[in-house]
Amino acid sequence: MSQTMKPSTAAGKLGIYLPAAPAEFQQTSITRAELDALRADPPQWLIELRANGPYPRDVVAQKLGVSRSGLSRAGVTEALDSDQIGALLADPPEWLRRERETYREVSAENARLKARRPDAE
Repeated sequence: MSQTMKPSTAAGKLGIYLPAAPAEFQQTSITRAELDALRADPPQWLIELRANGPYPRDVVAQKLGVSRSGLSRAGVTEALDSDQIGALLADPPEWLRRERETYREVSAENARLKARRPDAE
């Protein structure tokens, strides 16, 4: 028997926002083979979601260059699409500038600490 995963798990692995996926995808367990098939030959709905969103929080955070916590601090709780992300990047509000700087500082510090560890590769 093939191992199956919940739709939410499959959506996470595909990098899509589950509520924006077709109802059939949202309501059906996905096998690893089906997930691999979606990755190898994505249907039009998956291509559209990946290109235009709405995106899940982790993808929104990545596209904006902030942490998921930064989104929470800014009160961004809804999924955003490409146009909304583009508008924020084109004219960044103060919270976005502040969170991007914080994210850069934390990333630089983490890299510095990792480089100091004797087991760092």
